[in-house]
Amino acid sequence: MNKKLKILISIILIVVFVAGGYVANMFGFFNRGNYGEYSLENTETIFFGPIRSKTVIFLGSSVTYGYGSMGVSFADYLEKTDGIYAIKEAVSGTTLVDIKDNSYVSRMKAIDKDIKAEAFVCQLSTNDATKEMPLGKISESYDINDFDTQTIAGAIEYIIVYAKNTWNCPVVFYTQAKYDSDHYAKMVDLLLEIQKKWDITVIDLWNDAEFNNITEDQRKLYLIDHIHPTKAGYRNWWLPKFQEALYELI
Repeated sequence: MNKKLKILISIILIVVFVAGGYVANMFGFFNRGNYGEYSLENTETIFFGPIRSKTVIFLGSSVTYGYGSMGVSFADYLEKTDGIYAIKEAVSGTTLVDIKDNSYVSRMKAIDKDIKAEAFVCQLSTNDATKEMPLGKISESYDINDFDTQTIAGAIEYIIVYAKNTWNCPVVFYTQAKYDSDHYAKMVDLLLEIQKKWDITVIDLWNDAEFNNITEDQRKLYLIDHIHPTKAGYRNWWLPKFQEALYELI
């Protein structure tokens, strides 16, 4: 093997190694919060819990999907721990605001209308904050045809009414844990105002001071960045909040 070929192979191997490491870290592969001890397989099951065999629809983006934990999120842990049937409609990078074919609104319409669901859980997407989507205003109308789904307010109201009309079940929205975003803070305030109009359940992680009061070591274990939880984050930090809300609701 000549010297030039050796150099070329070495360069290729370095690029593959660096790129592979970047991708793996991007998805939290090497984060200790994603180690086997926090896996679904190593999570105990509650055999006689209050929501066993209940069907719950989850609509969301990367946090509902489990972007930082190899596709495992709180919805999957609820399946393992509590024995629910989880319908997880989650696509990373998508928005509430109906601007693309894979938005929350469009994907929601593709979910089987004949599902007998006990609850519908929707993520207040951080992507709308990152992309600075327009907040809009809460409509005075209760007619689904009057909501402007090109705004965050209109999309939220549309999702609520569609879910109630289609699956005739309680609607739950959940917020992100606290992170640095003025736009998302406004979205949370807007959601809480919409809650008053539609009498929905909100799992408000954003404003939960006790929930957000974690140590720096816990933060490193529970998150791969300022938004996306690891398996440990979902199981040890987020799961109890969803269990509490669904136990009371269903």
